Amino acid sequence: MAGYGGDMQWCFSQVKGAIDDDVAEADIISTVEFNHTGELLATGDKGGRVVIFQQEEEQNKNQLQFRSEYNVYSTFQSHEPEFDYLKSLEIEEKINKIRWLPQKNAAQFLLSTNDKTIKLWKISERDKRPEGYNLKEEDGRYKDPNSITSLRVPVLMPMDLMVEASPRRVFANAHTYHINSISVNSDNETYLSADDLRINLWHLEITDRSFSILSYLWALISVQPPIKLKLDSIRIWILHAAPHPNHSKHLWVLTGCPSDIVDIKPANMEELTEVITAAEFHPHQCNTFVYSSSKGTIRLCDMRISALCDRHSKLFEEPEDPSNRSFFSEIISSISDVKFSHNGRYMMTRDYLSVKIWDLNMENRPVETYQVHEYLRSKLCSLYENDCIFDKFECCWNGNDSVVMTGSYNNFFRMFDRGQRRDVTLEASRENSKPMQVLKPRKVCAGGKRKKDEISVDSLDFNKKILHTAWHPQDNIIAVATTNNLYIFQDKVN
Repeated sequence: MAGYGGDMQWCFSQVKGAIDDDVAEADIISTVEFNHTGELLATGDKGGRVVIFQQEEEQNKNQLQFRSEYNVYSTFQSHEPEFDYLKSLEIEEKINKIRWLPQKNAAQFLLSTNDKTIKLWKISERDKRPEGYNLKEEDGRYKDPNSITSLRVPVLMPMDLMVEASPRRVFANAHTYHINSISVNSDNETYLSADDLRINLWHLEITDRSFSILSYLWALISVQPPIKLKLDSIRIWILHAAPHPNHSKHLWVLTGCPSDIVDIKPANMEELTEVITAAEFHPHQCNTFVYSSSKGTIRLCDMRISALCDRHSKLFEEPEDPSNRSFFSEIISSISDVKFSHNGRYMMTRDYLSVKIWDLNMENRPVETYQVHEYLRSKLCSLYENDCIFDKFECCWNGNDSVVMTGSYNNFFRMFDRGQRRDVTLEASRENSKPMQVLKPRKVCAGGKRKKDEISVDSLDFNKKILHTAWHPQDNIIAVATTNNLYIFQDKVN
């Protein structure tokens, strides 16, 4: 398998989580995400917890083929179960997505969301404590003011490192349906959140409303003296205006209640034919985002053209092969994940059976298609009966966009080398969890005579599945989630 220009083997590094066969529902991992440097790795689970792992510095500099390990850095309860009394609806605490914000100071910030509520968390360190108070003792008891005869200057004393997670913002009450995506904009000031029928645009500093330019556009145009407007993301920049004390550098345009930039809800819900499955901002262009649908289409929207992006700028759709048409065609064509490449030129989509790479300049068909588990096409009926056909697999790019990775069943995960057109199937299991043990490629026999090292498609365990994967942004380190375990693998250069 090629990664950064050379052949490589993948070896086991770590596994996190209990070994017990009886897995509690709350311990099932529901999302995995590296931060922008790869130093931190966050996981969310169905119990509403967020666990952050930190990459420790290498102890043995001579051991070049093996990198440092990830150890627990912080654990906190992000969401609690709630009940909507107006709709008589339980809101699960399960963490659907985690997204890191680029680091600007000593603290780290991340967004986490369940079905309804998004929270902005600050992760900070504290290794000093103040001592030498004037009005209270060191144990916290207040002194008698009459006993104070002199003033002391408090000093900061070293203490054991303590990592604190504190909620800075709570973005709530803007989604009627379950949130499936959040994505931070390249301007690092705004982000989007998507549910089945709507996409909202938020500012990180404002929690009680999301944004719409359309509502106030005509009012701004009528401002005297006349001003020339340029739409850039959700800001309206004043390019030419006569000096005026009330004119600011730019104007934020707010609505009085949460509003959306995409709304595909029909007037009559019986006419509903598709839902939004995923959405993501372009990594470099703050005005561009894409969203995918259950019909297998991807729409690219440009907020410079229209504030309300119900009309897309581009529609990416591949014509269906009539020979593969079946009762399950619409289900398996539903896109479960969409990711831009790091350079912003391509985007990757994952449907039930395949991964597709699209060039943003070509809408009629993908430039690359990789079959993840085509051998399951003959098993779609049984997969429909046990609901596995509705599983939502994620996908990810490596740091230089040359390799893509996604999960499969039986705790298998697949890698596709785009340059050399090679692929490999690897397995995350306790049997292959010896330190530095090289992973052996696995093969599935779809029919006929099975070879020695092959696995029959009939013996695959569909209860073991890898839905969530993440790739270190700079190194060949990957994280894959198997039910309640997090496996970390890395390359072993020949």
